[in-house]
Amino acid sequence: MKRLILITNDDSAHAPGMYSLIDRALEFGDVIAVAPAEPQSGKSSALTVDGPLRINELPDYHGARVFTVSGTPVDCVKLALHAIVPRKPDLLLSGTNHGSNSGNAILYSGTMGAVMEGCTCGITSVGFSLCHHSIKADFQLSADIVRQIIAEVVANGLPAHTALNVNIPARVRPEGVRVCRAALGHWSEEYKRYLDPQGRPFYFLTGRFVNEEPDATDTDEYWLGKNYVSVVPVALDQTAVAAIAPLSERFNH
Repeated sequence: MKRLILITNDDSAHAPGMYSLIDRALEFGDVIAVAPAEPQSGKSSALTVDGPLRINELPDYHGARVFTVSGTPVDCVKLALHAIVPRKPDLLLSGTNHGSNSGNAILYSGTMGAVMEGCTCGITSVGFSLCHHSIKADFQLSADIVRQIIAEVVANGLPAHTALNVNIPARVRPEGVRVCRAALGHWSEEYKRYLDPQGRPFYFLTGRFVNEEPDATDTDEYWLGKNYVSVVPVALDQTAVAAIAPLSERFNH
């Protein structure tokens, strides 16, 4: 039986990055893509709980079946497993996202929300992001490295309860790959204020990521700046294990 690969994203089923990822994945098995009908960036692990979800099948792409779901990336994964794929996939790939998901972006990322849902379901899961928001971004420069990462995961799997957050530098052929940790940081000037014709204020999300440890040489932000692909292992368990003992002394009684 051929390997079954589920692909999703948060940029919608019309995003070029998803089709670039399908092209890479088809070398490793049968592919079914299930993606949002509309862009869903920033939805993290959100679920649709207040309305119906609808599935629509699009024309096949190079032999891969393609579906849309009228919901979030996590909706796509959950509904794919419930109503679309014939069996549990061997591999889940999310992306390739148009834009970075380095640093603390995993907290907000729909791309990685889908990855974590796949990991929760016991599926080997990897998210890919290109640090270039343009719809015309060039995914071919990193095609070989994406293929190599998929091949390594297919051949050797991943540690239990662990997924990968892969970020790719833009507009260059990557120098290589580095496994590293996510940089600590925060977002600055997150909203811009405007006035409508009636003089009432409204706001648009904006801002930039501020790396709080620019001199650290073991982070994704550092290696992306050196034109390397960053690979950050992410775990389902978010427990701050080191804090259990000192907090137990304070709270246990």
